[in-house]
Amino acid sequence: MNIAFWGSSLVSAYWNGAATYYRGVLRALAHLGHEITFFEPDAYNRQQHRDIEDPEWARIIVYNAEDRDDVNRHLAASARFDVIVKASGVGVLDEYLEARAAAMPASVCKVFWDVDAPATLERLAANRNDPFHRALPQFDLVLTYGGGKRVTDEYRSVGARECFAIYNAFDPDVHFPVPPDARFMCDLSFLGNRLPDREARVEDFFVNAAYLVPARRFLLGGSGWAGKPFPPNVSYVGHVYTADHNAFNCSARMVLNISRDSMARYGFSPATRVFEAAGAAACLITDAWEGVESFLQPGSEILVAHSGTDVAEIVEQLSTERARSIGEAARERVLAEHTYDQRGMVVESILRQVVSSNPAMAMETPA
Repeated sequence: MNIAFWGSSLVSAYWNGAATYYRGVLRALAHLGHEITFFEPDAYNRQQHRDIEDPEWARIIVYNAEDRDDVNRHLAASARFDVIVKASGVGVLDEYLEARAAAMPASVCKVFWDVDAPATLERLAANRNDPFHRALPQFDLVLTYGGGKRVTDEYRSVGARECFAIYNAFDPDVHFPVPPDARFMCDLSFLGNRLPDREARVEDFFVNAAYLVPARRFLLGGSGWAGKPFPPNVSYVGHVYTADHNAFNCSARMVLNISRDSMARYGFSPATRVFEAAGAAACLITDAWEGVESFLQPGSEILVAHSGTDVAEIVEQLSTERARSIGEAARERVLAEHTYDQRGMVVESILRQVVSSNPAMAMETPA
């Protein structure tokens, strides 16, 4: 199948936490024989902060979001693809792109791929006049970054024809153990951009934990935190490029995951970095969210904290040897169950089911 994917960016993770998720799933689909064209806007200085060059397994088209003729030209070209995917959170022209993607011909499989489904569903519930209420039923399929049965059921209840969760994962040849790097050595590290619906949780699980154990070294990576006051034992390293993620994960005694508010409420939404860190055999501490045991076993493959006090206690008491054994167990688990190759096969199966059930698509799309 020829797949046109409209997303935030494939080549840059700058203010774009979905980048590695896109790369993992789409590379897996490409390796299964599908052709990927990724349409991304020249926005938010992402092209100036690329993590990768154009990959050999995808064609990258960077469009000018301020030139509606340019956008429409690429949308017209997308109508000749077998599948068009509009991802949430492109950051520019989202409503316009959703409406245009939803109105593609019947011969095109139309997919909305939501990388922040809990937030989208809460937005729809709060505003009956949200334009996405009109566009949603026209999509043949909704795929989500996570959220479990609650998210997929709610999506169907608000008009989705069908909805499946495609969880984050990792690529074993991209995320793996490496020697520690002096730049990132610490007792506990956290990597995440500063976002309004995460900051209060960062204050509790990371900042307050650092205050409680002043003799331990904490490291913060991600964009937007400059100027925020931190205790003396917290070092801030700014944006961490994906090429440094393995070193970041392997240089801390423990790595912290902190969910965004809505994802913690809905559960079953492990962040990409959970699997990347586990793939690097890092000892993970996560804030509590429903469904964690479906991905990693608490106590033996991941540690679960309900507050910054819990985090501080783990950092203070857990031995280096025990941390290492938890990280190694997590790596074994994700290698067995949570690779992007596995996710890609699931997506391929779902797309084929949708296409085969629609005569207009099945007639146009090669098997």
